[in-house]
Amino acid sequence: MRRRMFSSLWTLIVSSNSSKRLIKMAWKKNNLNLSRNWYSVIRMDFLPFLKKKVSDEITYAEDTANSIALLGDLMKIPSSELRIQICKCIVDFYHAEPPKKHIPGYQQASSSYKIQMAEVGGLAKTMVQSMTLLENQLVEKLWVLKVLQHLSTSEVNCTIMMKAQAASGICTHLNDPDPSGQLLFRSSEILWNLLEKSSKEEVIQQLSNLECLLALKEVFKNLFMRGFSHYDRQLRNDILVITTIIAQNPEAPMIECGFTKDLILFATFNEVKSQNLLVKGLKLSNSYEDFELKKLLFNVIVILCKDLPTVQLLIDGKVILALFTYVKKPEKQKIIDWSAAQHEELQLHAIATLSSVAPLLIEEYMSCQGNARVLAFLEWCESEDPFFSHGNSFHGTGGRGNKFAQMRYSLRLLRAMVYLEDETVNKDLCEKGTIQQMIGIFKNIISKPNEKEEAIVLEIQSDILLILSGLCENHIQRKEIFGTEGVDIVLHVMKTDPRKLQSGLGYNVLLFSTLDSIWCCILGCYPSEDYFLEKEGIFLLLDLLALNQKKFCNLILGIMVEFCDNPKTAAHVNAWQGKKDQTAASLLIKLWRKEEKELGVKRDKNGKIIDFENLPGLSAEDFVTLCIIHRYLDFKIQATHKQRELANKSWEDFLARTSNAKTLKKAKRLQEKAIEASRYHKRPQNAIFHQTHIKGLNTMVPSGGVVTVESTPARLVGGPLVDTDIALKKLPIRGGALQRVKAVKIVDAPKKSIPT
Repeated sequence: MRRRMFSSLWTLIVSSNSSKRLIKMAWKKNNLNLSRNWYSVIRMDFLPFLKKKVSDEITYAEDTANSIALLGDLMKIPSSELRIQICKCIVDFYHAEPPKKHIPGYQQASSSYKIQMAEVGGLAKTMVQSMTLLENQLVEKLWVLKVLQHLSTSEVNCTIMMKAQAASGICTHLNDPDPSGQLLFRSSEILWNLLEKSSKEEVIQQLSNLECLLALKEVFKNLFMRGFSHYDRQLRNDILVITTIIAQNPEAPMIECGFTKDLILFATFNEVKSQNLLVKGLKLSNSYEDFELKKLLFNVIVILCKDLPTVQLLIDGKVILALFTYVKKPEKQKIIDWSAAQHEELQLHAIATLSSVAPLLIEEYMSCQGNARVLAFLEWCESEDPFFSHGNSFHGTGGRGNKFAQMRYSLRLLRAMVYLEDETVNKDLCEKGTIQQMIGIFKNIISKPNEKEEAIVLEIQSDILLILSGLCENHIQRKEIFGTEGVDIVLHVMKTDPRKLQSGLGYNVLLFSTLDSIWCCILGCYPSEDYFLEKEGIFLLLDLLALNQKKFCNLILGIMVEFCDNPKTAAHVNAWQGKKDQTAASLLIKLWRKEEKELGVKRDKNGKIIDFENLPGLSAEDFVTLCIIHRYLDFKIQATHKQRELANKSWEDFLARTSNAKTLKKAKRLQEKAIEASRYHKRPQNAIFHQTHIKGLNTMVPSGGVVTVESTPARLVGGPLVDTDIALKKLPIRGGALQRVKAVKIVDAPKKSIPT
């Protein structure tokens, strides 16, 4: 009898029209009898969803999804008992118990089926919307949060909840009174799930408003100052991670709500004493949660410093000074209770943080004697001082039992500062002997090969060479300090077995750094150049070029060109022999042909290039534009030639009075002919033309692949060697592009075709 009654009532629920009418009546008239009826229906074994056949789940899927969706609509009925019962019913989907009584011929639908139907029916949306009806009803609110916590384990539900503005709606109520502490716990769990299982960017956007950030700020402050239990500390860290994610959005008003200032204070109060009441008397323990908090605070500083207005707050908070307290050799712990492993990890994290923050705060870095501190720390890294590194963290990777991790991050910091190209910083480094120290560290490393940590060693070597390049570039005196010792370490890298370039360990990066150091530390310093040549450096460069690796070719060729200014270079180039007695000239020609092949350049049977203008898919107007570009480039070449001609006029006058006068005149005539020839090409005899009118330009455009168009009128450019000033008056060129001039009248070109 009870089952028959349930069946009839369930049919009523499934009937959406009648259900909505009942809900409307109960909502408007506050009909307690109707509410009790619904309560009785829902209470009946929490809607067991019995089925006779397996196919029933598919057959009645739509009805089931609609009926579950109605549970959310029933939350509108102002009955605490009903609302709680609905929530218990939904939670039961996720924690279903076996039926108390087995009914012959029926089976209970699986929990996964109920969960799936809840997703299809969009139950998550109505449950989110019901939160607005429960402003001052804590018990019901906690039950709804429990439901949303379960629903948010699904990506489908999280997407639905996110679209219903669940993130901002939940976040703004984090500080609502709740003696049980469940509200904050469940809310943070839901926010986590939304960030992980739905569009992270959209959730961040929802949380990036003043109201949400003020709520997060107050929660974090309260937990930081008054949270002493293991649970409170975990929750505090979770809130900080959520805040860090939001801070990645530059539009989030972190500074405006005062959160940035508080976070900087909390990150540095242990290292820089503060009289601020928020941290007065506070002390972090060496518990796992407090240790994680410290690392999270370092991390949030890196995120916050990307927003430039934060810089002044970093200065006021003495962040650089606080971080530098870790850049020193380990000492016996006196006040801070971190273990040796914890202190090492915080040390590496602090140095990594400095690499992001210090370049923004150069004055603070210098006032803290940053260069001296880092160089002194590097001396300890290189020393024989016994130190048993734990190497058990992200930053400590590869540093177990050695000081490679400390050296690695210190060099990253120096590299970041050197690449600012701030002369105050770089000059101070050079005066402190950085060039000699870097070369010494490099030589020490290569004298003690370490295959176990090869990747980290290669990174250290690359950074040393990049630091040296940054310091020596455009400074002859510093290149002289680099000297023969520096050339030796460069040559050492260049002699590396080429097969290692494919190992993936970092030899490619090291080679790039080495070639960069040749540019910056050797070229331009004649004693170093000569020493490089004496040690067969050109041979090594050509050996690398012969490897035919495109990523290195341009850089090597550039270096070779610069070295050719040294008169001693040619002999070395001519003396080089590669495999199968290949010469340098043969190698260069081979590279040229390879480049042509990659560009798709085509030649005829006589070796003449046949397609620089035969471009597919161009319209008539495109061909006209191509010709304009062509003529413009011709014009620029002529202008450049004129400038060089004027610059060399005095030299020509000198030669005119010598026996070379005839040779000079002949060369000049040949050059003029070459320029003139570049402007007028022969058109193919079989080209077919048709007349095209484009914005006042009357020209002949071929139907085939070659275009014939009138050259730029002589009255505008004045011939191949026209005076540059006059030409510029006629066709002004600014920023490398033709500009429209109102004073110049556009005249139709003659209809006859001139060969281009």
